[in-house]
Amino acid sequence: MSVTNITTLVFEEQVRLDSDRLAELYLQMGEAGAQDVVCRAMEELTSRLVRIQESYTANKTRELRKGAKGLIGIAEQIGMHRLAKVARDVCNCIDQNDPLALGATLARLQRIGDGSLVAVWDLQDLSV
Repeated sequence: MSVTNITTLVFEEQVRLDSDRLAELYLQMGEAGAQDVVCRAMEELTSRLVRIQESYTANKTRELRKGAKGLIGIAEQIGMHRLAKVARDVCNCIDQNDPLALGATLARLQRIGDGSLVAVWDLQDLSV
């Protein structure tokens, strides 16, 4: 049996930032303070996403769960609620010992993480 039709699936994730949360940060901390918090959070999120992928590749489940758990608080702090939710889903996949779901959920975490970081950079570009 030969396969003549191959379908490529393209995944697009809707990324929504909680602009109210970001506005609250700016009110509480002022522009310079809020920008500092957001920039540091973005750097930490980027670093954690890389470490999470490395942990997964190295089959270091404990480190992977710790990284996903830490990602939740940082994402919530700057209004990335969907990213936080998917990081919780990653923890649940680990807790349920479901490697197939874990792989798919990690791929989703990376897509949403990348999209969220781009969305924050774009938002910051608008405020400059």
